[in-house]
Amino acid sequence: MDFSPEKISTLINTYIIPNTLNLLIALLIFLIGKAVVKAIVNITEKIMKKSNIDEVLVHFIAGILNSTLLLFVIIAALSKLGINTTSLVALVGAAGLAVGLSLQNSLQNFAAGIMLITFRPFSAGDFVEVAGVMGVVEKITIFSTLLRTGDNKQITIPNGAIYGGVLINYSSKPTRRIDMIVGIGYQDDLLLAKNTLKEIVDADDRILKDPETTIAVAELGSSSVNFVLRPWVNNADYWAVKFDLTEKIKLTFDQKGISIPYPQMDVHVKQIKQN
Repeated sequence: MDFSPEKISTLINTYIIPNTLNLLIALLIFLIGKAVVKAIVNITEKIMKKSNIDEVLVHFIAGILNSTLLLFVIIAALSKLGINTTSLVALVGAAGLAVGLSLQNSLQNFAAGIMLITFRPFSAGDFVEVAGVMGVVEKITIFSTLLRTGDNKQITIPNGAIYGGVLINYSSKPTRRIDMIVGIGYQDDLLLAKNTLKEIVDADDRILKDPETTIAVAELGSSSVNFVLRPWVNNADYWAVKFDLTEKIKLTFDQKGISIPYPQMDVHVKQIKQN
């Protein structure tokens, strides 16, 4: 091999110095780019937090932004080293498309999760009915929501099923109306029954005076005269008042001789005389 000073000088000037310089510039691009990306992500996080965006969504968006910007920085650094990044960009795009198609349902749940966290139709601690399930919201994540049912079961529901259906939030308002149907017999005193219901309602301090309780005859049924009883209560008192009213109505009606009929069927047997 020829190790003459001319050859060594040519090797140094043609290959070593330019490549070393490119390597240093690429390293400098990566380090400076990484610092700039970190600054951008931090500023974005602060802006989102000041806008009262949910912390889960803030961290998720910050992570996506950080990964995306770092990818551009790495591509820029590799390009400075003379690596053809066109095929790399195409490969990343194709991989992203493949992942998107394979995770179509997950992306739907992700999009629904962002909508739930952004628009807040319910929050942790609310009592809701979603996707045919009733329970208290324990946690809202990007892909699913955790509910705790009344019998203390934890149910995980995909966010897509929640945002794509009917959502009922029983905790969104401070007050709630109890809807009850109370039936009495046709032979019973209608005005006595109505006044008795009013006395029961007036005796319970948990029942609000405004809005006023509705007590009215709603239907002349097949086997009973049906009252609607609609008192308003604070949200936290809903179930306790409903259970207590049901018990109190039965006991009071029994004391006053007011019957609560149940569906009956009269069967008439007719004997046919045979010759």
